[in-house]
Amino acid sequence: MPKKLYLINLNDEERQALLEMTRKGKIKARQMKRAMILLKANEGSSDPQIISALNVSRPCVERIRKRFVLGGLEKALNEDPRPGQRRKLDGRAEATLIATACSQVPEGHEHWTLRLLAGKMVELDIVDSVSYETIRRTLKKTR
Repeated sequence: MPKKLYLINLNDEERQALLEMTRKGKIKARQMKRAMILLKANEGSSDPQIISALNVSRPCVERIRKRFVLGGLEKALNEDPRPGQRRKLDGRAEATLIATACSQVPEGHEHWTLRLLAGKMVELDIVDSVSYETIRRTLKKTR
């Protein structure tokens, strides 16, 4: 078997932090799994042993090893931000949108249109710009 490229050598501080994390406190399931992988790897367990003990895949173990060696404990436990544009409307903006949609219709109109609502959100300085499609999706989601 080829020699491991990314060996896990936790110092006492990191090991203690991982043990505390896994024994108590509220952490995400993914972080728990990653902490367990690091602890097992530090004990000298082989990848097949870690895979069978924790019910994870080989790429998962290899990825956690690599992330720890290249980026440290914080990088290994946490996820990178997802690609793509951030949401235009957060929870507060969605609440404002719904309240606006349920409010009095502007003079000269029979009902709120998606474009009117989008314009109102910009007018209220909730967002810099927003498409009517985003408004539609948000209203559909909250119905």
